[in-house]
Amino acid sequence: MITVICPVFNEEKYIGSLINFFVKALPEDKELFIIDGGSTDNTRKLVEKWMVDFPGRIHLLHNPNRFVPFALNQAIGASSGDPVIRLDAHTDYADDYFEKILETFRDTGAEIVGGPMHAVGRTPVQKAIAIATSTKFGIGNSSFHDVKYKGYADTVYLGAWKREIFNDVGLFDLSMRRNQDDEFHYRAISKGKKIFLNPDIRSRYYPRDSYKKLFSQYYQYGLYKPLVLKKVKSGLRLRHFIPALFVIYMTLLPVAAVLTESFTVFIPLFIYILTDVLFSYVYGKGIQMKLLLFPVYPVLHISYGTGFIAGLFKFR
Repeated sequence: MITVICPVFNEEKYIGSLINFFVKALPEDKELFIIDGGSTDNTRKLVEKWMVDFPGRIHLLHNPNRFVPFALNQAIGASSGDPVIRLDAHTDYADDYFEKILETFRDTGAEIVGGPMHAVGRTPVQKAIAIATSTKFGIGNSSFHDVKYKGYADTVYLGAWKREIFNDVGLFDLSMRRNQDDEFHYRAISKGKKIFLNPDIRSRYYPRDSYKKLFSQYYQYGLYKPLVLKKVKSGLRLRHFIPALFVIYMTLLPVAAVLTESFTVFIPLFIYILTDVLFSYVYGKGIQMKLLLFPVYPVLHISYGTGFIAGLFKFR
């Protein structure tokens, strides 16, 4: 039997399709734990209706702490299947999603497996954000954003874990309001565990649908990244620091321009703008998408970089 876990909060628009996928997907021997973080909509009522039709297979837990690591640990403790597979309500899954996970475990011997984050969009802005977060200029050389990469990696999207790994590595860090999966995966690697990314494990993730929501999301990612790296120093990568250096450069640029009285200090900014234009032009199909893409990159970099700098002070 496999265990499937999914933290939720106000997901009445998505919970039905997620549970429907769970019920129809193979293998048949599986259990689902929905961990609700205090939803104020009809999420709980909808789950309870499904529980009546599938008694013993669908379970609803209440997470008074609301944050994701609490939910994950709660479900891991209450469940008994192996492996443990995490789902997200804002994601669509291929019909063979669970089967490919089990197949990857068998073929690789890895303790953690998963697929890439294949971002897609419904609205024009959401599509632009999906494109930007899938390019190297947007998010660096992180392999789990590459929908073609197959091999060992630092992390995977969502993730599936052999149950025994929690005895060796521990559970999710409750201090990690964000990036708890990164911290857990870095910690697992530091203890000799292997993570395998397989693009045959297919899903489609729907990112934020506005620049404001995107800024808030990536600020939080940046904010908790220093805590992750402080706990597991082996996870340090150059790409983690570049947005923060860019924010520092932009902050000091006016002062540097006055003190030096030279246009040379603007050269990095010109290069950045030209790179932004290039990636927006190449990856954006049509004038509208090119224009929508252009501001996504600075939103990503400035929000993450600002959060990272704040995190250095918050978790010093």
